[in-house]
Amino acid sequence: MNRTDRLVAMVMHLQGRRVVRAAELAAHFEVTERTVYRDIAALSEAGVPICGEAGVGYSLMKGYQLPPVMFTAEEASALFVGGELVKEFTDASLHGPMASALEKLRAVLPRDRQDQVARLLGNTLVVGRPRGAAPEAAGQRWLFTVQQGVVLQRVLRMDYHGRERAHDTRRDVEPLGVVFYGGAWYLVAWCRLRTDYRHFRIDRIRGLELLPEKFSPRPDFSLAEHMRQSEAREQTLEIRIWFDRRALERARVESYATLIAGPERDGGTEFTLYTYSLDWAAQWLLSFGASAEALAPAKLRHKMRALAEAVARKHAR
Repeated sequence: MNRTDRLVAMVMHLQGRRVVRAAELAAHFEVTERTVYRDIAALSEAGVPICGEAGVGYSLMKGYQLPPVMFTAEEASALFVGGELVKEFTDASLHGPMASALEKLRAVLPRDRQDQVARLLGNTLVVGRPRGAAPEAAGQRWLFTVQQGVVLQRVLRMDYHGRERAHDTRRDVEPLGVVFYGGAWYLVAWCRLRTDYRHFRIDRIRGLELLPEKFSPRPDFSLAEHMRQSEAREQTLEIRIWFDRRALERARVESYATLIAGPERDGGTEFTLYTYSLDWAAQWLLSFGASAEALAPAKLRHKMRALAEAVARKHAR
């Protein structure tokens, strides 16, 4: 944050509170108390009526209001994408007020910012309900850059750590959309390395650069249709598994597919789900140890047994 942005943010911070100590301002803006003193002096010289009392703190003179401040592109994007999450994950009582608030926000945005927000929402999907805790902010630090690539139609260069790879790969991709499903954000893009559409989980990106190169839109591409086809293609193998009751919470958090509950027995529950890979399912189930059992198909049970025997051989001595 540059100094001008910090000074405006400092006034807004004071406006929302009665009294704030210098140490609190320093911690909030990640600066030293000496910097806070200089900033307060600069604001006072600029005519902002800040009252300060030794040992108490700073406050704005009663009745002072900061004029409306224009939202940054990142702030506007966050608010509108947040509105999509509210529509999907909250009850209907919040939908109307949220829509009304966002319409008021859209009205005060400049025309170019309105167009960017419209393009972003047209290429953002929220699918299903999140499982487990919300994604950590540190893992989503690339989200705004990804959104910029989608909106501006500019190529992204990234270092990506795939789920089944031991090392990162560098790829140039054409970002086509952003999707939230299974509790995480994904970039849907045309991968120039693989010459095909790919989904990249954003918290697995290790480095990201927005290149100046623009790419041509793909008129035959629809994000919603692509996601429908991907789901139908990937979730074609039906498997049945049993989980011990103590493993259920972890299983629901980690499973990318819906667990369809069946009969309860032996202190646990049988489930049906659809997967794109028996190899992946076997590796995942093995991580639960004796708290999980592959029931069907037989091929999955054979893969589990082979993996377990390989692990046993490694620990034979």
